[in-house]
Amino acid sequence: MLQNLINSLVNMADTVMVGRLGTAAIAACGLGNQIFFLFTMLLFGVCSGAGTFTAQFWGKKDIQGIRKNTGLCLAITLAVGALFTLAAFFIPDKLIACYSRDTEVIELGARYLHALTPAFLPFAVSFVFIMTLRSIEQVALAMVTTIISLSVNVVLNYFLIFGSGPFPELGVAGAAMATAAARIIEMLILVSVSYAKKYALAGSFRDLAGFNRAFTGRFIRIAFPVVVNEAFWSLGITVENAIFARTHTDAIAALNITATISNLTWVFFMGFGAAVSVMVGKKIGEGDEGAARLYAKKAAKFAPLAALSAALVLVPVSRALPFFFNVNEQVLRNTQVMFIVLSCAYPFRAFNLTMIVGVCRAGGDTLFCAFYDILPLWLVAIPAAWIAARVPGLPIWGIYLCLCMEEPVKLLVGLSRLKSGRWLHHVT
Repeated sequence: MLQNLINSLVNMADTVMVGRLGTAAIAACGLGNQIFFLFTMLLFGVCSGAGTFTAQFWGKKDIQGIRKNTGLCLAITLAVGALFTLAAFFIPDKLIACYSRDTEVIELGARYLHALTPAFLPFAVSFVFIMTLRSIEQVALAMVTTIISLSVNVVLNYFLIFGSGPFPELGVAGAAMATAAARIIEMLILVSVSYAKKYALAGSFRDLAGFNRAFTGRFIRIAFPVVVNEAFWSLGITVENAIFARTHTDAIAALNITATISNLTWVFFMGFGAAVSVMVGKKIGEGDEGAARLYAKKAAKFAPLAALSAALVLVPVSRALPFFFNVNEQVLRNTQVMFIVLSCAYPFRAFNLTMIVGVCRAGGDTLFCAFYDILPLWLVAIPAAWIAARVPGLPIWGIYLCLCMEEPVKLLVGLSRLKSGRWLHHVT
């Protein structure tokens, strides 16, 4: 949970520190990070699918299995990273223009994304190592490394965004350059320490390249639905951002502020889901199905109860927004109401995330997960928000309310799957 929180703060630092430059800069930085978010979700899809194997291999103490799984995961994520690197370098303006028609936002967003180009490939490697280290119960290295990454990002942000001493004032481009430097340092530490300590994932090139056609086929059958799941889910989130961005620059600024602050609490549930996945997957690998099912039921009860506490924190936090963001009164008012809407959705969202990331994927039930996660988003939330955005005079928070409508629908589906027990499969 702590490592997730710190990791989210690395990119959040850009939005908060750029926030002193005004609404257009916030919107541009937020949209640039949407491209990085899409990239992150694709990596999460690959690594989350791979994590199903890693946790069960770990339960069996199959070190060679872990290493060939890590190698295949690295090959796929580096290929994805190369595509994003090329796109961010050559067509950053076209990518930002998919979200906004504001020429100033497009120009600033393209500048941010182009400067972020060196971050994609190192982050792909880091992501694989962090997710694999979690699955083999070695979380301290990832946490410490991410603290270092955050510190580097914040310090360089100060010098490069606003200019200080010998450093020029680079604005949004400076924020991106600081993030790229932080991600490169993060990768170097993770890889070097993992090999120095001889962790289970630190194999030779032959070990990492030890996957054959049979294993690759089994990996794809489990991981591909997760990749599709995360791709369509993240695409849905980018469509939601596009709906807001095309409504008004103030609207996307309000959405970005809401997302940035809510991540401070939401990362705890992402971390909880990841931890549950390791616990459940390890028990399946050990052959203890009874314990795996018990963990799943307890986690599904705990998550929404904990989310109620997190929701209570959001509303008072929203009152402090004027101290962090230099935006107009209308943006602040809309953001504060959006926080109330988000708080109401939190318990539903926490249950659904725990079921998807923590229970079903650990049990290899990835095809069900894809339908469970994608269909309510694309058939309920996005159409409702698209229609709402075209209603004259409807406040921004009304559009945001439509985006949250998917969560109660998903809750009913997830409860049914949990009670049926059909989510548990042996994949190794």
